[in-house]
Amino acid sequence: MKLFKLLLLLPLIVLLTGCGGEKSSSTEIRFGTGGTGGMYYAYGTELAKEIQADGRKISLDVKTTAGSAANLRLLREKFLDVAIVQSDTLSNAVEGTGAFAGVGPGVGYAAVAGLYTEACQIVVPKNSPIMTVNDLVGKKVSVGEQESGVLQNAEQILMAHGLTFEMVEPMYLSFTDAAQAMEQGQIDACFITAGAPTEAVLSLAMHKEVRLLSIAPDIQNNMMKLYKGYTRCTIPANSYPGQTEEISTIGVKAVLVASTDLKDDTVDYLTKFIFKNAAKLPHNTSDTLTTEYAVGDIPASFHAGAAKFYEAQGVKVNVYSGKSGETVKASQD
Repeated sequence: MKLFKLLLLLPLIVLLTGCGGEKSSSTEIRFGTGGTGGMYYAYGTELAKEIQADGRKISLDVKTTAGSAANLRLLREKFLDVAIVQSDTLSNAVEGTGAFAGVGPGVGYAAVAGLYTEACQIVVPKNSPIMTVNDLVGKKVSVGEQESGVLQNAEQILMAHGLTFEMVEPMYLSFTDAAQAMEQGQIDACFITAGAPTEAVLSLAMHKEVRLLSIAPDIQNNMMKLYKGYTRCTIPANSYPGQTEEISTIGVKAVLVASTDLKDDTVDYLTKFIFKNAAKLPHNTSDTLTTEYAVGDIPASFHAGAAKFYEAQGVKVNVYSGKSGETVKASQD
């Protein structure tokens, strides 16, 4: 009788054991990107596809968000495991300044790698009378979504030209919505910070002739002195349809950031995978992912899992311990 009962229970035991084993060996990573028209989303979706093809027990659940500031907030609140953010926004979060002044210095997340340079792009219709940033006075301008890094870039670029949001008619739109609004003649210009070429701008340029504004070298110099995270950036000619000349502007690094709750081995795997497959992943074509680029000018300490990878390459970085309440320290010089 006991043997009979055991035989009846055996399939159920096997089923429960199998389900439990599969769940414990599989890791789903919530990956914060941005809007669907930007490179964060393109990067995240392509990375998820490549990891799935790799056959590991790891999968990326790609989340659309408002952008950098939102991603850092969601990481801090443990709604995301990994996200891409702008280096200048990360700097503010680490120091507890700007949009993060009310929450204090960043905790609970650390850097994985600088991925590529994001260009601050200012797009106008080709036949527009707008030739410089100063011509935006009184115009309808998309300045990025609330909680996006673009919003801060737009404000600082305007301020560097002696303008404020009060002197334009700001519209808080995603890249996709801004492109659609420009195509329909509803806005005069839009700010987009993303790796070039950007999908939303490419799509717009296929339906409407557009131009990109350059930022004068002296303005670039002033902005790099005033704000952390900015660098000179050139958008090569022919990055977009009809763009026959290179555009001189400023840029920031796109930085992959991970929750300090994420296991070291998982982050080590992600870091290795990104370097191994860098050429397959969306990036600014002028950038080559090297360890020097990945750790240079990153305004945060690194996740222990990423540090393990860099150490194997002979590169030392400052490591965030992951202790509750610890302020993220500055990266290596």
